[in-house]
Amino acid sequence: MRGARRLTYADSRMKNLLITLLHFAVVTAKLCGPGGVRAVIAENLVLKQQLIVLRRGRQRAPNLALSDRLICGLASLFLSPGRIRKVAIGLRPSTFLAFHQALVHRKYRRLFSSSQCRKRPGLKGPSDALIQAIVELKSRNPRFGCPRIARIIAHTFGVDIDKNVVYRVLAKHYRPAPGGTGPSWLSFIGHTRDSLWSVDLFRCESIVLRSYWVLVVMDQFTRRLVGIGVHCGPVNGTDVCRMFNAAIHGQHTPRHLSTDHDPLFEAHRWKANLRILEVDEVKTVPHVPLSHPFVERLIGTMRREFLDHVLFWNARDLERKLAEFQVYYNAARRHASLEGHTPLAFASGQTAVPADLNHVRWVCHCRDLVQLPVAA
Repeated sequence: MRGARRLTYADSRMKNLLITLLHFAVVTAKLCGPGGVRAVIAENLVLKQQLIVLRRGRQRAPNLALSDRLICGLASLFLSPGRIRKVAIGLRPSTFLAFHQALVHRKYRRLFSSSQCRKRPGLKGPSDALIQAIVELKSRNPRFGCPRIARIIAHTFGVDIDKNVVYRVLAKHYRPAPGGTGPSWLSFIGHTRDSLWSVDLFRCESIVLRSYWVLVVMDQFTRRLVGIGVHCGPVNGTDVCRMFNAAIHGQHTPRHLSTDHDPLFEAHRWKANLRILEVDEVKTVPHVPLSHPFVERLIGTMRREFLDHVLFWNARDLERKLAEFQVYYNAARRHASLEGHTPLAFASGQTAVPADLNHVRWVCHCRDLVQLPVAA
């Protein structure tokens, strides 16, 4: 029994060897004949491409790409009709039937269709002009998020757009500039060249690392930045009074003023100054910054959107640049808490006229640090 198995195995190996030698003889004969080299090369290319396709579709029917069809079609030009029937194993009858059905459908669609260009069903996406406006706004202001861009587009152009649509548009059409998200060198050099209110203090550093204290005053109802006071060096009660008086100079005083429990706001000079101005002081909850949310958010906005991107030399330079930010914050920056209105527009009750997407001009604020679209 074992001898019979060994004989069968030997016969199989001998048969495979004879078939291999036969194929070698056939290929040699082809190479010696006219055009044989091209035929052998083309047949090998077709077989290799078929192996790639079949390996790609082990778990399912192979999907032929455009490159696969081009290679098979070009190689078939150098093969004889008899060889094409033997090597054409990558295509199935269903492929030819599906191709024929597609040709039939295309024929009758071209004959009886009322429009030459068939429109795709479903919801239509944003227009090209809207996409360009979204991408341009993001390119000019890389720090703007999708909700903020949606609010600006809605109030500038009158187009009600969701923040998720803005996200999808930016994901497909926007590519950040290789230079980063900071201000340009021109903008950077331009900066280095030179009735309940809330009050709070914060500190910032100059280009020569000197500490400056900034006092901000805001109206909680309209979110308006009332004024700013600047002082260099340590601060006492007298300095806080001077900064507050400079911030509200030329404006009416409120009935109430909200402050935290900083020792500077407990000084005798500060309380006497409020008594002279006939302003009632309202204290926040001790050690709870969330009880003073609006002015804390304002300070964070000033840092993130402005002071983190500019440098200043002295108190005069800082006052001038913060005055430019105050104009932008009150007249141009739209606030989510005000339903997308600016503080001045919210206080006056005015409504901006929507602009046309095809007639837009860009207005620069804070020395090109922020660029917003307006009607041309």
